[in-house]
Amino acid sequence: MSSLRLNALHITHYKNVFSADYQFEKPIHCFVGNNGKGKTNTLDAIYHLAMGRSYFSPINAHTIMHDKEFMRIEGHFERENNTERIECQLKREASKVFIRNGKKYNRLSEHIGLLPTVMISPADVDLINEGSQTRRSFIDKLIGQADRVYLQQLIQYQKILQQRNALLKQMGRFAQNAHDTLSIYNEQLVQLGTPIHHARTSYLTAFEPLFQKRYATISRGNESASLAYESQLNDSDFTTLLEAATSKDLQTQFSTVGIHKDDLAFQIDGYPIKKFGSQGQRKSFLIALKLAQFDMLKKSTAVTPLLLLDDIFDKLDEQRVAEIINLVHESSFGQLFITDTHPERTADVIKQTEQPFELHQL
Repeated sequence: MSSLRLNALHITHYKNVFSADYQFEKPIHCFVGNNGKGKTNTLDAIYHLAMGRSYFSPINAHTIMHDKEFMRIEGHFERENNTERIECQLKREASKVFIRNGKKYNRLSEHIGLLPTVMISPADVDLINEGSQTRRSFIDKLIGQADRVYLQQLIQYQKILQQRNALLKQMGRFAQNAHDTLSIYNEQLVQLGTPIHHARTSYLTAFEPLFQKRYATISRGNESASLAYESQLNDSDFTTLLEAATSKDLQTQFSTVGIHKDDLAFQIDGYPIKKFGSQGQRKSFLIALKLAQFDMLKKSTAVTPLLLLDDIFDKLDEQRVAEIINLVHESSFGQLFITDTHPERTADVIKQTEQPFELHQL
């Protein structure tokens, strides 16, 4: 088992971080300072280098300061005794450029999985409150960092789905040859969607026990949490689903069945957490979910991921913070990056880990 490390970081014009240089020699690093100083954005810059995009916004231009025209971040990582120099460049009205060891990526998807990383943030509440797309994204990040074939199949599936939806809009409900034309796209969706469904089923089956273990620790066994993979393909093969949905698809001008409709059902003691979960239960659920993601990535990639903790001391009670700190005590983490508004509080908590740490005042 190897650990991933970030040794150096250079930021220029990333959101409200004007320019910054860091050297990371210790296992734990804490960015501390008042709100608006760029702590979260610094953490997001690390995530961006690892995952190819911001954790908080899908819009590339949002990573550039309002009065600037470009953004650049560079990180020097160490994985399996190899140094990886990763650079991201972005100009307004231009495509993002991602570079590894001086060579530009042809496709950003080639980068995913090189630097496994997990972020825990107050924004994670969207996993409970928002629609199914947010939870599918969580699944895809979980699997995509460990399985490049899955990621490529998913990208191709989305392309074919867009083409099929465009065709449905052109045909409308008065199409004469809809079945013959759609059959080509149906076959391609089945070829891609079926293995995606199998991968999701397999990964989530292995993921749930890790999640339940983490939740039991946080809740001290007072209640049980579960997640269920909901997919139309659980009960029927994809070809049958597509054929049965043809008339409906032509009416709605949209593909109504497939793995793009998958979801996760989150429950506490058998009840939907979105409707019946208390604030404390939701926090516990999300922390357990993300720590299980850390466990699963570590298991499936054989690399200990980076762990990024954004503003957790303000948002979580001592018990939930203690569970995260226990992760460090177990020596099962690689490198930890934390943001907080109170340097003294951060130092007091981190000292409990008995690990070397460094405070970076912003």
